[in-house]
Amino acid sequence: MVRTKAHLLILFFTIFFYSCNLFEYQPYDGNISGETGINVKNIKRIKQNTEGKTTIRFVMMGDSQRYYDETEDFVESLNKRNDIDFVIHGGDMSDFGATKEFMWMRDIMNSLKVPYVALLGNHDCLGNGENIFEEIFGEENFSFMAGNTKFVCLNTNALEYDYSHPVPDFSFMKKEIQNIEPGQEKTVIAMHVKPYAEQFNNNVVELFEYYVTKFPKVQFCVNAHNHRLEVDEIFKDGITYYGSDDMRGRNYLLFTITPEGYNYEVVYY
Repeated sequence: MVRTKAHLLILFFTIFFYSCNLFEYQPYDGNISGETGINVKNIKRIKQNTEGKTTIRFVMMGDSQRYYDETEDFVESLNKRNDIDFVIHGGDMSDFGATKEFMWMRDIMNSLKVPYVALLGNHDCLGNGENIFEEIFGEENFSFMAGNTKFVCLNTNALEYDYSHPVPDFSFMKKEIQNIEPGQEKTVIAMHVKPYAEQFNNNVVELFEYYVTKFPKVQFCVNAHNHRLEVDEIFKDGITYYGSDDMRGRNYLLFTITPEGYNYEVVYY
């Protein structure tokens, strides 16, 4: 009888632990399902859709972590318009860098009628989030042409790398400065964290400004991260940094670049 009870007890714990292993989910497992390589695909669409255009309109938004309903409403609102060329998501799609977070937000953003690109945010770097981001969306630094304007998109989340990684990557910036695209007349620089924020490597802000000013005819810079609307000429060099709100604020920045210059507006939805 004692032996039978012991055997039953061993069997119970064996089944219990085996069942736990069957249903265990690791948020950082990197098991990605669905579409990947989104930025490269959408950059191709942006280039095709804006080829030959001298006036382009794009939306800057970001920090959608946790705000799934608000982001769904953003997509629904934007899909009612027919005057937008593309969207830049300024980063922080995830809150904890978890695989599911990236896939959930990807699926929401994929409902946009216009193409979008996503930047790497500091929350996106948590855990193995950077690897998940790169698989689903693409490289941490990239550029693309829209009409006659080159958009240079940078990883500026230096604090997440403990200075073990070149953030910002000046080699990349230098290469982009030298690589003038056919038809390029203007430049817009996009990033998650702007200079002097806590995540930026503020030991190199002056060098960063130097490289920014070397790009052809910089129109302005855009960023996210601070969870509020901001307009700031950080270096008093004529280049304005526009910061987007988080999605909880239910608004986005709409930029129109024309042959004469540019304008912007805050759109609430």
